Amino acid sequence: MTETRIGFALTGSFCTFEKAFAQMELLSDKGYAVTPIMSENAYTTDTRFGKASDWIERAERVTGQKVIHTIAQTEPIGPRKLLDLLIIAPCTGNTLGKLAAGIYDTAPTLAVKSHRRNGGPVLIAVSTNDALESSASSIGRLMGRRGMFFVPFEQDDYRGKPTSCVADFEKILPAAQAALEGRQLQPVIF
Repeated sequence: MTETRIGFALTGSFCTFEKAFAQMELLSDKGYAVTPIMSENAYTTDTRFGKASDWIERAERVTGQKVIHTIAQTEPIGPRKLLDLLIIAPCTGNTLGKLAAGIYDTAPTLAVKSHRRNGGPVLIAVSTNDALESSASSIGRLMGRRGMFFVPFEQDDYRGKPTSCVADFEKILPAAQAALEGRQLQPVIF
């Protein structure tokens, strides 16, 4: 399966990094050629969930590739047709908003623009506290775009955080397989 090339972009929802990295490892173990991509915040910020340098080292060890983390490094993805699928996991509300508005000022967002220039599929794993508030319109706009797919997601704490949603990261592999076939894994919201 190594002929299938997957970009795996991480944005700043640090509380879901462990789940995201487990799926990056699963994809690599299944034989996919995975290229790690990180936003500037993901690449440089130490948090209570881990040190940036540890996440970078883990991504490079798991994939055998250097992390792409600048716009200049990201730009060739489309022109050189480097990927078959681009996954953004986790995808923050900030990134959702930028994608919905056509703003490409980070490595992950420019990776989407560059990859989509050839019609390549993008798989989004939502992780944001405002999914059912400010980010709802961005999610809706992206769901309506051809080639944009979502990892099934749900409210993660409807009592404590009633507008928060998070993807079921364990569904990244089947959602990726569906996206590569041009279809949305259902149900998208559960």
